[in-house]
Amino acid sequence: MNRRIKSLTRYLCTVQDRLSLPPMETDEDGEWGVLQSEIYKVVALLRQQYSEEKRQKQYLADMLSNISHQIKTPLTAISLMTELLEQPSLTEEQRLDYAGKIDTQVTRVTWLIRHLLTLSQLEAGAVEMKQEEISLLSVIQQVRDSLNVLSELKGVEILLDIPSEITIKGDRHWLSEAMMNIVKNGIEHNDKTSGYVRITATQTPIFVRVKIEDNGSGIDGQDLPHIFERFYKAKNAPPQSVGIGLALAKQIIVSLNGKIDVESKKHQGSVFTVTFYSV
Repeated sequence: MNRRIKSLTRYLCTVQDRLSLPPMETDEDGEWGVLQSEIYKVVALLRQQYSEEKRQKQYLADMLSNISHQIKTPLTAISLMTELLEQPSLTEEQRLDYAGKIDTQVTRVTWLIRHLLTLSQLEAGAVEMKQEEISLLSVIQQVRDSLNVLSELKGVEILLDIPSEITIKGDRHWLSEAMMNIVKNGIEHNDKTSGYVRITATQTPIFVRVKIEDNGSGIDGQDLPHIFERFYKAKNAPPQSVGIGLALAKQIIVSLNGKIDVESKKHQGSVFTVTFYSV
């Protein structure tokens, strides 16, 4: 009995000192074997909870670091222009110019923080998605209307080929947000004379599949595996991009029981394929 107790004590000390969970030498006979088995289960559960807690703390630290890094530049710009506004020699025109630039940076910081918090809530599973029947066509039409000004400025046409009977079960607000980010990405990366973003959809008893295709600049092969990562900026990303839109879109789609894939070649456009499963 003493040998068994010493063996069990050594095992528990080993678990305490190591990050991994070593296997336990079990004794098959009687109640002692049951005790060993139950202790191993408890230790395994505690180790799993410890690892999850550690992961969450690291995630929080990374998120705070990301937020700090992203808002540092606009806050520095705001501080600099505020100092410039205090100069008595400024003309009224210069004051209005600096005030407008400060307002732009404040808007950017507000947008950034809101989207970062939304993304972190989605990744943590803290956002409750509604479950209602949504007309896909009406959602995409709303997205198109919201992006009309941007598409006209870029000379990019948004084309729709979506049967009116296709419906998706989910949350209209979040579905619109995800589609908005994907379509906007296609517009921003398109400078062709006859640029377009074409959105098509099909439905089967198992899934609804949406394709968002553009004839824009495409995505470099080195960038392609990373475009859904938070804060990742491709080489041809516009200067104002912070690399959140596609990461947010993917997280929303996953939360709506879907997945997103992309195919692209540089200078040949991109095709984003979004699949929502019915079961």
